[in-house]
Amino acid sequence: MSAVRRSQTAATEPTWPTTPRSVQRTLIAIPNRFPGGQGSTILLVVRSSPFSCGIRRASPTVAVRPRGGFLRKDRRQNQEVAVIGGSATGMFTACLLARAGLRARVFEGAGELDPRPRTLIVTRRLQEILGEVGKSALVNEIRRFELFTDGRVATVALKKPDLVIERAKLIRALAEGARKAGAEVLLGRRFVSLHEQGRQLGLTMERTEDGGTEEVEARTVVGADGASSRVARTAGWPKQDTVPLVQAIVRLPSGMPPDTTRIWFIPEDTPYFYWLIPDSPTQGALGLIGEDGPKTRQALERFLDRQRLTPVEFQAARIPVYRRWVPIRRRLRGGDVYLVGDAAGHVKVTTVGGIVSGFRGALGVAEAILNGGRSRKLSVLRRELDLHLVVRKVMHRFSQAEYSQLVDLLNRPARRDLEEHTRDEPGQLLWRLCLHQPRLLLLGLRALLARGISLRRTL
Repeated sequence: MSAVRRSQTAATEPTWPTTPRSVQRTLIAIPNRFPGGQGSTILLVVRSSPFSCGIRRASPTVAVRPRGGFLRKDRRQNQEVAVIGGSATGMFTACLLARAGLRARVFEGAGELDPRPRTLIVTRRLQEILGEVGKSALVNEIRRFELFTDGRVATVALKKPDLVIERAKLIRALAEGARKAGAEVLLGRRFVSLHEQGRQLGLTMERTEDGGTEEVEARTVVGADGASSRVARTAGWPKQDTVPLVQAIVRLPSGMPPDTTRIWFIPEDTPYFYWLIPDSPTQGALGLIGEDGPKTRQALERFLDRQRLTPVEFQAARIPVYRRWVPIRRRLRGGDVYLVGDAAGHVKVTTVGGIVSGFRGALGVAEAILNGGRSRKLSVLRRELDLHLVVRKVMHRFSQAEYSQLVDLLNRPARRDLEEHTRDEPGQLLWRLCLHQPRLLLLGLRALLARGISLRRTL
């Protein structure tokens, strides 16, 4: 069915800059508030980062599709959405939904929005998603990686820098953006339980100030309350596996450039890796992911001693481990429950990083809420996370000798691939690496076969 297209541009608001090729157009269905648009849906076609959370708006092209067209207005769009958890993905999801015209409320158990600080490194994809909001949390840029293993070192100079951000700053910036977009952020409301209540979902909240409870109704609930999500458990999702992240803030070693991140592969200590990420010209975060909390902390302390570094403070968290794709929507009689971020397990298991993938999951959840549960963005994210899982299963079994061989195999074309493509585009990166250095593929296969691991089981 053909669509009648009209252009509607706000004269007082700036337009978006040219869209990077890596960012596709985003389609958002919102109720039509333009004259003569009753009984129809607006298809908002945004040509750049679609959600700056109230910092700036896109100038959209509007497509009005009559009732019965391929994208219909969902009656639930007029209902309230309750986002449980003031995490980064929770605030971002509320911002997306508020900008699309829904009433979104964020319920956070803490009495003040003062999240624990944690230094994180992300790819430039973050700014493509968040725009100016992402810049407010930026503390450093990384232009080079140094990879160490058994006396060997390989250097990768990035064509475009990675970004070092401070988690607490990011959450506060997203909360401000969500409020500007029209969402409510309610602090001191701890989620207790969820129950079906006619055509609504009933939520019991505990007020942290006085210990009293209050009841909230919503047609849609979004669980953004972390890896140990109470929303997920209450709605029937299984408990997910987590691993410990431990890092120490240290002064940078003498002579270390502040735009360089160092990575050490020491499988005797961890099947993942150690990192040292500068967050200023003088200090950085040195840490690792492990499999056992106390042993991981002990491994970090030994590594600090070997590197002759003194910790200023320690930071720790439990990170979900992606084992398989878990459906992020459950339909109950009173409404729908969705999961985002760590609650949904949207973590790249190669690096155990979940900021960018969590925001992409939030984009998909918002798209699903606005389109009756359908989301192409979630399908794309699932394929990418599954690919990260295959790579992690291979590398999880690497010996020290195999890591050394991996570094030796990074010829100039392979390094150029690492310089030009990010870990948030795994399909393209892996294809080019195998094309330019086929022995990397053979190395991975040998690592599996040497330990009696079936390729079919890995895939």
